[in-house]
Amino acid sequence: MVGTAPWVNAQPQERTSAERAWQLSKESQAPFNFEFRLWQSNGDAVWILVSMQAQRNSAGVVTGYIGTANDVTQAVSKRVLSEQLIGLLDASHDAVLVFDRNGGLIFSNDFAQQLVGLSDTASLGDAAMQTFIQAIRDQLPREITTGTTSNRWQGEVGFRSADGIMRTLEVVLQIVRDAQGTIEHYSAIGRDITESKHLQDELQRQATHDALTGLPNRVLFLRKLAEALDRSRTLKRGVTVLFVDIDKLKDVNDTIGHSVGDQLIVNMSKRLVSATRPSDVVARIGGDEFVILCDGLGDEQVAMDVAGRIRAAMTGQQILQGFEIATSASIGVAMANAALLDEMSSADAAVTLLHHADSAMYRAKQRGRGRCEMYSEEMSTNARQRSALNAELERALATNQLFLVYQPVVSTHTGRVAGAETLLRWQHPDRGVLTPPVFLELAEESGLIGPIGDWVVRQACAVMRQWLDTDAIDGSFVMHINVSARQLSDSTFVERTLASLRDAKLEPHQIDLEITESTLLDDKGGVMRTLTALKRLGVKLAIDDFGTGFSSLVNLRNFPADYLKLDGTFIRDIGSQGGDDPIVRSVIQLAHSLNMSVVAEWVTSQDQAQRLRLLGCDFVQGNIIGEPVTADKFVPLAARVITR
Repeated sequence: MVGTAPWVNAQPQERTSAERAWQLSKESQAPFNFEFRLWQSNGDAVWILVSMQAQRNSAGVVTGYIGTANDVTQAVSKRVLSEQLIGLLDASHDAVLVFDRNGGLIFSNDFAQQLVGLSDTASLGDAAMQTFIQAIRDQLPREITTGTTSNRWQGEVGFRSADGIMRTLEVVLQIVRDAQGTIEHYSAIGRDITESKHLQDELQRQATHDALTGLPNRVLFLRKLAEALDRSRTLKRGVTVLFVDIDKLKDVNDTIGHSVGDQLIVNMSKRLVSATRPSDVVARIGGDEFVILCDGLGDEQVAMDVAGRIRAAMTGQQILQGFEIATSASIGVAMANAALLDEMSSADAAVTLLHHADSAMYRAKQRGRGRCEMYSEEMSTNARQRSALNAELERALATNQLFLVYQPVVSTHTGRVAGAETLLRWQHPDRGVLTPPVFLELAEESGLIGPIGDWVVRQACAVMRQWLDTDAIDGSFVMHINVSARQLSDSTFVERTLASLRDAKLEPHQIDLEITESTLLDDKGGVMRTLTALKRLGVKLAIDDFGTGFSSLVNLRNFPADYLKLDGTFIRDIGSQGGDDPIVRSVIQLAHSLNMSVVAEWVTSQDQAQRLRLLGCDFVQGNIIGEPVTADKFVPLAARVITR
């Protein structure tokens, strides 16, 4: 080895690097330090550190070099491992920090420095980094730093990053202690969960808020209501719920479009918020349904005043996308009481109170819309009865509880029975025979009116076929059948009606479909198209209950009816000092000028029948003329001639 360089047995590349470093050291007269590897016979590498410095005489001339060669394999291995770990930490998207017990920073990876806005490690003592460390330390529970039972903590830390964004970090912190339990340093890993937190918050908001209006939905409203009921148990303060339903929103959606309907809902929600207190909770729980929680409101009169103010705010004219829309609302009011809170939990009481307000709103709808109603126990009783009756109605058709009766329609000119009006009856197992006013509205709401109406048409046609086959009636006889707007709005109604006629081998002109005047007033296009198609096929049509609506002359002119049926309110005072004679005579003459025959309903005396004949009325019906009877009992009536 004498006369050779210490690195003579190193790898060629490292020998070259060593010679270059040696020359630079001699030129600069700086100490020489160089590491290189020597390979052992077993294939292991040994790291050697050669350190030398020049020896000088008294004149300062270099006379030689002296140095040491040390085995630094273990130190190099640790350093390499440390560099690899630091490189791995720098590549991580988590902030990694090591700081002492006083908050002094020992280590931070690249992401941590980027988070606080540091550009290099020379700024590790920067105030921003100290603020970051302090934000972590402030979140640590006292028992973590003072006790020795736990050395690990996990939680969320809020921190404003260098870009000005308030971020949320999920931090896992490990405390390192010495043998005596004294804290030496802290190691922390912080993961940025800001985006996931925002996403979670947004999902939570979507789950508890209405997408269209941004108001709370049913879930959040019931939670708020339950919390208010909890407070009322201890504070003894009132809790009131208002159930608000926008009148005739469906008409807007059907005639103008859902986009206008949605805009109307948004406008109405803004009016609701403006008409309530800041502390009130306004929520949208359905298409046209809103609810309001008034915490602290316990006086009935004040509650009705509040409801009236809200109703007034929602009533008026709006112009949306060029359409003028008249708006109104029906409001139900329900108030919590001690009995309700004693019987059930706050969560169940919230659901019950909301149901009570809904029942009150429904009563407001029944009484004409655009009004406010306070809940009473009678409403719940009626609601339960309606629910039970609706369930029973579904079984009534399948179990043959429905049947038809027929009331004669008599010609005033001949005195003979010229037709019959088909009337529906329900043989209820407990309540006896029920008439349509009791259950027809339920059938409309549930959709049962469709199959029930089809059954009525088929049955009436089949019975008329039997009468014709037994010569009980002749071919001029007309069967009058009542149909609803919901039936007529079904696009397949015409086909089903013609099928019933074909099955009974009847001609279309042998039946007359009766619709109410209100159906024509509320028509959205579909009903009129169906009626026009039926008229074109030869089916006769009648305007029923004329005089109970607006008695619109436009309807008489535009609707291709064959019969005009005068409501009993017109007939009631006929012949009594001639009270209604001029009005009835004018309507009859108008109908005749439009090629319609006139049928007077609810005729209760022979004097009325005689007077109607003199006024020009074509047909009469009523209990004095002939009561509604079953099909077998109608046959003798059909053969009678009523004395004129």
